[in-house]
Amino acid sequence: MTTLRKRALIKMIGLSAVSLAALTACGKKDEAPAAPAAAPAAQAPAADKLKIGFMYVSPIGDGGWTFQHELARKAIQEKFGDKIETSMVESVPESADAERVMRDMAGQGNKLIFATSFGYQEFVQKVAADLKDVKFEHATGYKMGDNVAIYDSKTFEGAYLAGIVAGGMTKTKTVGVVASVPIPEVVRNINSFVLGAQSVDPSIKAKVVWVNEWFAPPKESEAATSLINGGVDVMYQNTNSPAVLKTAEERGARAFGKDGDMSAFAPKAHLGSAVINWTPYYTKVVEDTLAGKWQGGSYWWGVKEGAMDLVKIADDVPQEIKDKVEKAKAGLKDGSFAVWTGPIKDNTGKEVLPAGQVADEPFLKGINFYVNGIEGSVPGAK
Repeated sequence: MTTLRKRALIKMIGLSAVSLAALTACGKKDEAPAAPAAAPAAQAPAADKLKIGFMYVSPIGDGGWTFQHELARKAIQEKFGDKIETSMVESVPESADAERVMRDMAGQGNKLIFATSFGYQEFVQKVAADLKDVKFEHATGYKMGDNVAIYDSKTFEGAYLAGIVAGGMTKTKTVGVVASVPIPEVVRNINSFVLGAQSVDPSIKAKVVWVNEWFAPPKESEAATSLINGGVDVMYQNTNSPAVLKTAEERGARAFGKDGDMSAFAPKAHLGSAVINWTPYYTKVVEDTLAGKWQGGSYWWGVKEGAMDLVKIADDVPQEIKDKVEKAKAGLKDGSFAVWTGPIKDNTGKEVLPAGQVADEPFLKGINFYVNGIEGSVPGAK
């Protein structure tokens, strides 16, 4: 094929293609343009999780106070699933660090914050005043606010039940308490323990050693040693570690776990553990918050609400003592028994509660004296 013929053929093919395109376009000019493909339906955004922060004064491994809060945190996380998101910070001092941690929690989106130690009180008040959209729950405090509730467990009921066991087990008729910080909560627990012991044997005496810290295992151990050297053979504590119990086992004495089940730390010395269960209260707070029904106020739960119990009573405790414990528990549950029922005298012989009178909450939360039978006086009491 000559070059001229090739060029003619290419030209004809090009013209045919143009004509075909033109005809196709003419045939479609009256048709409606195709509708664009529908965009995928937008999904409704998932509801925001309720973010909850927990602030602890001691390590979660303390086996007691903080450990029980941590168990409850895990329990509510499991119960409410993806409706909530919880986090915690442990070993936060009762100082300006507490304010920093709470502000940081709020900055991370936590709308409900549990501050779980008495010494956080002023910092809770300060931060809550600035962050009105955050709800604060302060354990063992007494200052409330529009967005601040206070809550506590009736640990004095557990102390009383432990005291019954102590009264049935002491051979020296002298029991002891390693105490943390001299505030009404702690003094109330000391007294309740002794009242429990004296319900078995009114002649029982008691000694107290203060360490002035919540969690200080070496000091707690030294205090326990001092009590044993002073003739104490059964000890209670209001501190956050198992050091007292461990020391008791090393020295051939007996003792109790406090706040958590501490039986594994010193099984030979262990007489029982006065255990706090925070889960019922934390469940209530989360349910209320999710439902938009959270409100401030003061909440104080004990044996009746399932928030307090004495568990793992030692096998060698006499059955009649165990029966006495169970009878007291039943009375606390149904309201037929109250630990602080007169007549009760302080250790100077002054009557502080007349016969038949049951202490009200203001009385219980203002106790700053030792009951009859306890040596010494409450630090700082007037």
